[in-house]
Amino acid sequence: MTVHGERENIPSVAKDEAPKALKRFTDTYNKAYRELDPSLVGQVETGPLQDISTADLKAQHAQTPGGNPNASPLKLSDARYIIPKQVGWPKFFVADTESNRDDNRWLLVFTRGGADEPWKAAYLSILSRDEVPDFQIDKDGWAKPVPADGGTPKLTAGPEKLSGAYTDYLMTGKGEVFADGGSTSGLRTTRKKYLRTPKFWTEYIDTAAQGARYAPVGLRLNDGGALVFFASHHRQKQTMAKGYRPNPTPQIKALMTGEAKKSVTLTRISEAAVRVPARDAADPKVVFLNRLEGVTAAKGE
Repeated sequence: MTVHGERENIPSVAKDEAPKALKRFTDTYNKAYRELDPSLVGQVETGPLQDISTADLKAQHAQTPGGNPNASPLKLSDARYIIPKQVGWPKFFVADTESNRDDNRWLLVFTRGGADEPWKAAYLSILSRDEVPDFQIDKDGWAKPVPADGGTPKLTAGPEKLSGAYTDYLMTGKGEVFADGGSTSGLRTTRKKYLRTPKFWTEYIDTAAQGARYAPVGLRLNDGGALVFFASHHRQKQTMAKGYRPNPTPQIKALMTGEAKKSVTLTRISEAAVRVPARDAADPKVVFLNRLEGVTAAKGE
């Protein structure tokens, strides 16, 4: 009997296939960082995670063209797979793992757009053990996904609205969606310090991530809320005062077009894991559990 993933509500990945996807990711990731080859991560990553890794490898390669054979390999172990039942494509699942990098849990979101495509990691979030939430799991061991198309009336904010709400908040400070913290009120406070200084002034532009490549994904939690992963875009232009000249780092120089005589514009992408409360929760604010950001391009003027 043939089961059609585009029509039936089935697990997004077979339980024996998920570990293979994680191993393929780890093996290719380690090879990419040994050889400092940006093209390799495209085989096992997509979306914001690929954008960050590609830029990082490009910068490292520019400084060490021969590769880094002594790169410490990433090891992911003690994996738990949170696999939702889904209808249609794309599909996703989450690998919740131990890492040899630190004492936290690494959550990797794997996605694919069709049965003939390989699984690729789109999001990485690093959470303390206490921050990993209790996912809603049915009697057969399957998780419950959160629709990313506006069909989530039981949450205080739908996954499809988070990127826009977040970037609007960073630009204006307005909105009651997000709880205070380092990625919200703290980030705006930090930015204010650099808006105008004796040596330079800074402009910020934040925009929502759009398109299938940056689609948010979410999983229901036992308390009725959801864990949602989403991406957003950020630009920062730093213009030097008279008598000063930009001094970008070697990594930024490796990604730069143009010549930094007066200003440098950095393009960044961020990926975040947030806890979205149920609509009837006592505290309706969305809480950032983790946010990773990377520079993907630079322009000197």
